[in-house]
Amino acid sequence: MWRRLIIILISLPLAFSAQAERIKDLTSVAGVRANQLIGYGLVVGLDGTGDQTTQSPFTVQSFNSMLKQFGITVPEGTRMQMKNVAAVMIQAELPAFAKPGQTLDVTVSSISNAKSLRGGSLLMSSLKGLDGKVYAVAQGNLVVGGFGATGNDGSNIKVNIQSTGRIPSGAIVERMVDTNFAAGQPIIFNLHRADFTTATRVAKSINDLLGPDTARPLDAVSIMVDAPVNPAHRVDFLAMLENLDVKPGEEAAKVIINSRTGTIVVGQNVRVSPVAVTHGSLTVSVSESLTVSQPNEFGQGQTVVVPNSRVEVTEETNPMFKFAPGASLEDIVKSVNTVGASPADLMAILEALKQSGALKAELVVI
Repeated sequence: MWRRLIIILISLPLAFSAQAERIKDLTSVAGVRANQLIGYGLVVGLDGTGDQTTQSPFTVQSFNSMLKQFGITVPEGTRMQMKNVAAVMIQAELPAFAKPGQTLDVTVSSISNAKSLRGGSLLMSSLKGLDGKVYAVAQGNLVVGGFGATGNDGSNIKVNIQSTGRIPSGAIVERMVDTNFAAGQPIIFNLHRADFTTATRVAKSINDLLGPDTARPLDAVSIMVDAPVNPAHRVDFLAMLENLDVKPGEEAAKVIINSRTGTIVVGQNVRVSPVAVTHGSLTVSVSESLTVSQPNEFGQGQTVVVPNSRVEVTEETNPMFKFAPGASLEDIVKSVNTVGASPADLMAILEALKQSGALKAELVVI
């Protein structure tokens, strides 16, 4: 199964290398971006799975502060046991151009020792940006994907994570993020992946449609485009440009190896210089058996158990294969499959090829 998986992975780039993509899929518009929001709050209504207040004093402090806002004062020295309350951190992403009144999905995660947030409700909490300003307010019932069960004998089972949940449309936007989109400045497209060839082709595609020097590549990432000053016209202008098809430049020759999962991806531009390769494996097996030693009849001795060890060494002999000058991806696949190399064997072969200078590609281990 592993060998078939490798063939599929390294063959994928061949099918899509010449396919054109839209500018909106290759780039993003400078200044049009999402912003991260974070907040702190309390989840209530838990079925005895909340924080242990003896180990989470900040949960009690937060709860007392909330009660004071409603005119309730807890007497000093009161030992509160709130097993149905949990302190949580709240995360959300504020999209570009989000307007007050729109809703956001939020993720709620326990920060103390709550066993589960299932069945809980988040109390009203503010979500702040990096500048410390409040941009949204979150509140609502949690949806928790994990669950668990515990038996009377102490045995338990858990599925997924119970200390994290989500609230779909659980936050309401209260403040906009200022952008310079309507400032009348030139629009800048930023490529998701830096590439001089792709940047040049994006600029050429725009100039072919709108005229020479309308778009100018600034570097391997950014393309500056002269745009209308009127905001409404800028929207129509971007809608037209982002749907233009551009053939991106081919990626640099790379071989990606994930040593943890055994995944190997070989790019289509990988080439190999003339080289011969052989790869074998040495197997050492040790087996233990016990035999009974009996004394001779009328002899002086005792019956004893004697260990018997057997060591075998076997070496697998794989045929040597040769890469011709400028061997392509297809040649590499055929050669590796001929000797029946496993993912671990292929990793070793590729590393050896790189060290010898025969592999004309960057070797990336993740």
